[in-house]
Amino acid sequence: MSAAYHDLGVETEAVAQVVGLEINDGSPIIGVVGGVDFPMGKRMFAGVEANYHFGTSVIDSEYGVSLRLGMRNAGGAKYYLRGGYQQVDIDLEKLVDVPVPAGSLDGIDDSTGDVLVGAGAELPVGGAALRFNVDTVGFDSVRGTAGVMFSF
Repeated sequence: MSAAYHDLGVETEAVAQVVGLEINDGSPIIGVVGGVDFPMGKRMFAGVEANYHFGTSVIDSEYGVSLRLGMRNAGGAKYYLRGGYQQVDIDLEKLVDVPVPAGSLDGIDDSTGDVLVGAGAELPVGGAALRFNVDTVGFDSVRGTAGVMFSF
């Protein structure tokens, strides 16, 4: 289980081009993440993970995959860097926060995908772990996530 806030970072760029335009470019997102880690010696690990989140505002959904490389401390906490690809589907009407006549946005591509780069930590708590990440998608957006991970 994962929850986040994803700031798409388009507000400053678009507002500079269109005077008077207000853009709502951030959205809470809720979803799931799953993956597997492989030990690489005593403390190092490498892993792969996938995620899917649905948005509650300007983001309809987002999903992606990433590789991660990190270290585990003696207490079991993991600290890692990750990189991958993230696809983001946007609700254009909510992005510009203006009512749009039905069908006028048909045919406009409302999704974008790019490189995901980030860092995170997983801190063990009982049989689970609390997970915290800070990511960027395409070096344009900022996404902070928190969640609970269960091991199988």
